[in-house]
Amino acid sequence: MTTKKQAAVKLLQGYLWHPKNEKLNLKDYLPDTLAEDVFLLWDEMPMPPFTFFDDGSLAAEQQFYQLTLIQILVDKNTKAILIQPLADSLQSYLNTTPKSLGWQIFEDLRDL
Repeated sequence: MTTKKQAAVKLLQGYLWHPKNEKLNLKDYLPDTLAEDVFLLWDEMPMPPFTFFDDGSLAAEQQFYQLTLIQILVDKNTKAILIQPLADSLQSYLNTTPKSLGWQIFEDLRDL
């Protein structure tokens, strides 16, 4: 009997942010999953990943979250799901958030 090894693949990674004085619950806007075995995770960051935004405003005035989209593969030899449909789905959820929420997201195909 052959046992299949599970694997996790990071598909997208990035940051979300909003003004610190704004109480925003991301669970009100973002789902935990985007597809079967595809999970959206976010963690509050104690410090911003950069000092200034492109416009010169201080990043320290914002609350940052690290955002990661992962897929759990039942068999390590299974191919990861196509990213573009997931990115489009995530974008549609992000578009429902308040205008004060910013984001920067990158493709990041790596095994975890």
